[in-house]
Amino acid sequence: MITFPKPDVEQFLRTFSIADFAVSPDEKHLVFSTNLSGKYNLWGMDLPNSFPYPLTSIDQSCQGLIYDKKSRFIIAGFDQDGNENTQFYGVPLNGGTMKEIVNHENTRNFMPKLSNDSKKLYYTTSRGNPSFLNSYCLDLESGQERLVLEGKDAATYLFGFSPDEETLLYYKHFANTYTLLYAKKGNEDILLTPPTEKQHTVNDGVFVSDSMIYLLTDYDSDFTYLASYNLETNKFCKVKELENESFTAITYSKENQLLYITSQKGVEDQLYEINLQNENWRNIPVPCSVINKLEVAASGTLYLFGMSATKPHNIYKNTGDEWVSLTKYTVPGVDSDELVEPDIITYPSFDGRKIESLFFRAKKENDNGEVIFWPHGGPQAAERKFFRASFQFFLNNGYSIFAPNFRGSTGYGLEFMKMVEGDWGNGPRLDNVAGLDWLIDQGHAQKGNILLMGGSFGGYMALLLHGRHADYFKAVVDIFGPSNLFSFINSVPEDWKPVMDQWVGNPEKDKEKLIEFSPITYLKSMIKPMLVIQGANDPRVVKEESDQIVQALKDKGRDVDYMLLENEGHGFSKKENEIAVYQKILSFLKRFTAVTEKV
Repeated sequence: MITFPKPDVEQFLRTFSIADFAVSPDEKHLVFSTNLSGKYNLWGMDLPNSFPYPLTSIDQSCQGLIYDKKSRFIIAGFDQDGNENTQFYGVPLNGGTMKEIVNHENTRNFMPKLSNDSKKLYYTTSRGNPSFLNSYCLDLESGQERLVLEGKDAATYLFGFSPDEETLLYYKHFANTYTLLYAKKGNEDILLTPPTEKQHTVNDGVFVSDSMIYLLTDYDSDFTYLASYNLETNKFCKVKELENESFTAITYSKENQLLYITSQKGVEDQLYEINLQNENWRNIPVPCSVINKLEVAASGTLYLFGMSATKPHNIYKNTGDEWVSLTKYTVPGVDSDELVEPDIITYPSFDGRKIESLFFRAKKENDNGEVIFWPHGGPQAAERKFFRASFQFFLNNGYSIFAPNFRGSTGYGLEFMKMVEGDWGNGPRLDNVAGLDWLIDQGHAQKGNILLMGGSFGGYMALLLHGRHADYFKAVVDIFGPSNLFSFINSVPEDWKPVMDQWVGNPEKDKEKLIEFSPITYLKSMIKPMLVIQGANDPRVVKEESDQIVQALKDKGRDVDYMLLENEGHGFSKKENEIAVYQKILSFLKRFTAVTEKV
């Protein structure tokens, strides 16, 4: 009998991902953005055959992916090595030479939409209005375009249009917790939620006729619900809400007059169907914990892209009550029994508020007794039951992971989400400290023996916790986290800047608070060994954020290692970089691991 060794640790990082997908209107073709070759490209499938083949070889991430309405070509957006300056291209169904559609140097382009006859492309762009954005309609035959929406007061995004294309749907982004949806009919702009002084959000919206719009909003509520707005009567109406669930996305099936609603409840998603003819509402079981995207074909077939804590990204098809996986992404060569599902726990914070957390516990045969404390990014996001190859990689190496959804996280209501605004360095920090104390009190870790790691806002929080609570930790990893809130506010993309006063703070009015909340203020007490990771092309947290704190710590003679990725932005778009980063982190952590890994 042949016996095999344990999976090589790198196998966990060899798990491939899917970033987006689309299905052709005739359901004969499916396209998805994946790093199956090690770098992101578009791949196609000729349905019902699910064997993929490459459509592009440009090795770039895709943002925005749609078919023309007659299934003849694809519109796709690509940036360059993570710089997020997305440009739009036409892609042949079977791949080949792409055609430039929208390409303006150093501009950010968003949300491509094709007209019903596929002769016009609507899109939103930073060109000419970098702070508030403009939207254009481009005639694909003549190349002429016209301005259809000028952004004012806040970043303004064209969202869709009525079936007759006479009415535009757009939203204004004043803050992550303050987004308003409007309909533009001629010269009239109609706010689709009742006027109020109280900030609220509209997450999504869709026309079901030329005059009826369904939308998802938390107007006059803490959680997002389904509402409708009738443009003929100017009447807003609450349709359906569920306790402690926030509706996050809405899709309309015109042929069957069905609405599909994705809902977030804590760390997991639900999917609902509502029949507009009889108002019946039903829950649809799904094959994953987190739903990234749902498409509904004219036939009524559902196509879903999702994942779970132990299931990587996959695309599923549902023609009845059964989901069939069109992609077969797994952890290569690793049995599902080797993967770890998290426990969902709650703990009391400093003010008695309950904080939900995911606790991934390394399997007994791998456990080295170490705990990684992971504050998530966002901050108005959440750690959820989605697949992180890096988590399973560390777990297989014996490291347990504790990931709290501190105040500011999504999925727990608008009030909870707003608690981080203007308070980056106080309430969320103390929630994390309470999580550290819970780990210690429950006997899962010892004070001074915890490993700290985070990315983006989580990287910021790792730096801040290191600076203000170094006695909890023995080593710290910062993955593209802001170190100085003043320079961070000044260097974000232009269309982010209008929200910074509410989100982070005003450099003049809130000067003392921003000093207090900036990790670089606490260099003196950053005494533990550190590893800093940064993408050179990151437009959100620019290279200077890592440069300045690394140099300042080196000037003080501190133990700090710096890994700069020259061809990455705010994340890892290239598999070789992702593997190199996490191998580097593992090597760093092993310097402080009490028990060596079992052979």
